[in-house]
Amino acid sequence: MQRYRLEGFGGIEKLVAREEAMPRPGPHQIVVRVRATSLNRRDTMILNGTYPLTSRPGIVPLSDGAGEVVAIGDGVARFAVGDRVTGSYFARWVDGRMHSGIVDQLGCTLDGMLSEYALLDEQWAVRLPDHLTWQEAATFTCAGLTAWSALMGAEIPKPGQWVLTIGSGGVALFVLQFAKLAGCRVAAVTSRGEKADRLRALGADLAFATAETPEWGMKLREATGSIDLVVETGGPATFAQSLIASTLYGRIVLLTVQDQKGKSVEIPSAVYQRSLATISRVFVGSRNGLEAMLAAVATHRLKPIIDRVFPFAEAREAYRHFQQGDVFGKVVIDGA
Repeated sequence: MQRYRLEGFGGIEKLVAREEAMPRPGPHQIVVRVRATSLNRRDTMILNGTYPLTSRPGIVPLSDGAGEVVAIGDGVARFAVGDRVTGSYFARWVDGRMHSGIVDQLGCTLDGMLSEYALLDEQWAVRLPDHLTWQEAATFTCAGLTAWSALMGAEIPKPGQWVLTIGSGGVALFVLQFAKLAGCRVAAVTSRGEKADRLRALGADLAFATAETPEWGMKLREATGSIDLVVETGGPATFAQSLIASTLYGRIVLLTVQDQKGKSVEIPSAVYQRSLATISRVFVGSRNGLEAMLAAVATHRLKPIIDRVFPFAEAREAYRHFQQGDVFGKVVIDGA
């Protein structure tokens, strides 16, 4: 079979395709024929050696992938041959709170999904909704669950409240879609007017282009009465404006704390002194969270937004396209 491995870190040339033996399942393992995978920002960080969790040398990359079970071990109880599955980002985190004993991640410390076949413990996978294509099903593990956790965490936004998204990447678009399912109103900030139009077409009640309105925080306050929840994926470039836009007791889920040049988020004291906003973090989510999200996706027959699909043989080109940053939705790699 064919699979990719990261043979070192620092650039696209480290992503190397290899011919390897077919995996054979142990007693509690499943073999998955991977039909599609997708990229997340953490995958480019792992490639460049800048990810906070140290990657295992020679790792098979990508947390996100979807396929069907083609073989199972004798002790497998959760799945049968033919089941449609995706992996869980934190493979050992089933439920409850994160702790140091369950930090292993697919595509980082455990072999991931950029492979013709993937070998997974049965506890590391969940079933997929039937209405999704393989390409669509491969997009939820990281960005989808991150968006879900940001919205459905300790304090779920109420119908009619305002949620703010930043940009047009996978997390931002999933936040838009999930927030609308919850009955919230959505404001979106993006780089250009063309993308703002596309966000409105997807359901955003308001959309601002930073190229046209660089000081958009106060504009949003005036237009909405202030934002109840910000899912902050812009980092240093947008955090101050997000804080300005937030209501007095608003919530900001801060997902991006550093930009590609290494600049960190700074809290503007003059603004924060006038605010009682709560700033919090989420880190993707547990397997139970993934199953809850996919149940909602199935109920509402939600479809993710896909920017572009690359053949398996062009995985390096998929990475390059993703890294240039001008995407709208998920970048997908088809199966071999």
